[in-house]
Amino acid sequence: MVHIEGLDRILREHPFFAGMIDEYRELVSGCAANVVVSAGDYVYREGDAANSFYLIRHGRVTLEVHVPGKDPIIVETLKAGDLMNWSWLVPPHRASFDARAVELTRLVSLDATCLCGKMENDSALGYELHKRFAPVIVDRLAAARHQMIDMYGHPNG
Repeated sequence: MVHIEGLDRILREHPFFAGMIDEYRELVSGCAANVVVSAGDYVYREGDAANSFYLIRHGRVTLEVHVPGKDPIIVETLKAGDLMNWSWLVPPHRASFDARAVELTRLVSLDATCLCGKMENDSALGYELHKRFAPVIVDRLAAARHQMIDMYGHPNG
């Protein structure tokens, strides 16, 4: 017999949900689905509608910035335990980077429309998710800034 993993158990074990009360995690798991992405395929592209955010269960994903006529700039490489696509939280709800799987990658996709509906009905859930996303957003922006400094140097240097 094949055992299908419950998404609630997967979320419970993911670092993003560490310490979250069971009620909230169970609400969120109702918006979740498993996704598998092959090496070299994009999870999403910069400018795409940010309809989901993703938890990486296995594999690696690069966050890239498209540069016309050149190779993309890799802003950050994410691994198991990381999450991506916080853009669903902020209008105009468009992806800020390309996300490309470096190797076969297993993700949990969380549907933004489903989550927004639950957050509208339970502001404490919304607050809890925003608190968890704020450090991710800050870290991602810092990584992009450091990448730009590495590429272009310090303006005074």
